[in-house]
Amino acid sequence: MLDARQLEALAAVVDHGGFGPAAQSLSLSLAAVSLRIKSLEDTLGQRLLVRGKQVRATPAGQALLGHVKQVRLMEADLLDGLQGGALPRDGVRWQSLGVAINADSVASWFLPGVAALLQRHHLLLEILIDDQDHTHDALRSGDVMGCVTTLTTAMRGCVAEPLGVMRYRCVASPAVAQRCRTPRGAVSVHKLLALPAVIFNRKDALQDTFLEQHFGLRQPNYPRHFAPAVDAFESAIELGLGWGMVPEQHLAARPGLQEILPDATVDVGLYWQHWAHESLSAQRLTAAVKEAAARHLRPMQP
Repeated sequence: MLDARQLEALAAVVDHGGFGPAAQSLSLSLAAVSLRIKSLEDTLGQRLLVRGKQVRATPAGQALLGHVKQVRLMEADLLDGLQGGALPRDGVRWQSLGVAINADSVASWFLPGVAALLQRHHLLLEILIDDQDHTHDALRSGDVMGCVTTLTTAMRGCVAEPLGVMRYRCVASPAVAQRCRTPRGAVSVHKLLALPAVIFNRKDALQDTFLEQHFGLRQPNYPRHFAPAVDAFESAIELGLGWGMVPEQHLAARPGLQEILPDATVDVGLYWQHWAHESLSAQRLTAAVKEAAARHLRPMQP
């Protein structure tokens, strides 16, 4: 059996980034926290933390932290049921859920789709933003209970449910789009590659995917701006700084953007990966995510 106090100490050290802040948060001495961690490591026969200026969990430690978060959510639901829904003195009982999502999904469909649920059931979201090809790393490490990802295969202890397709279009300002064309109006890939692309961050591969799918180019060289915020990213394209890939859901709000190669799209299939054993609150969030995706995303082809 795992010792709850030892697990609590492990979670506190990682959450607060060190033994000293963890001891303060638990109202314990530094020696007591260190002893609890050492006892847990001795019991399991492996290191759970990498000590240094910034303390971090080992893979084994990450697995335990995921377990701790699941247990906390389950306990919160159990207490709520045992107390008959009675509220604490401040009148509100909040629960926190961690999720990892790509920025385009957050801005276009995720938050609008789950907002009513969060308010109705007093749920707090801790959102980790990452590229859709990498959000599953946060689920694997136990940092979140669910993620919007392109990973189709369910990870260990998780379920992967298809959400739908997010379609991207290659756009630019009218002036930039015109500079990509020949005198006869055809798109010249050489002229396109001579102009900067506006890219969300260094993990974003949509531009390369577009060039490979529609021009047969693999890892071509071209100048790049990096703008890791949705509004700044789309504004940079609208201001004529370069061309980029924008979700079609966003284009209605950006009338100043023009497709460079009409109907040459990139489709990204999205999945909701989440713990197989969920608390009631997490189950509610999963249902809301699936409903929101069904309303806003294109259906996946069989």
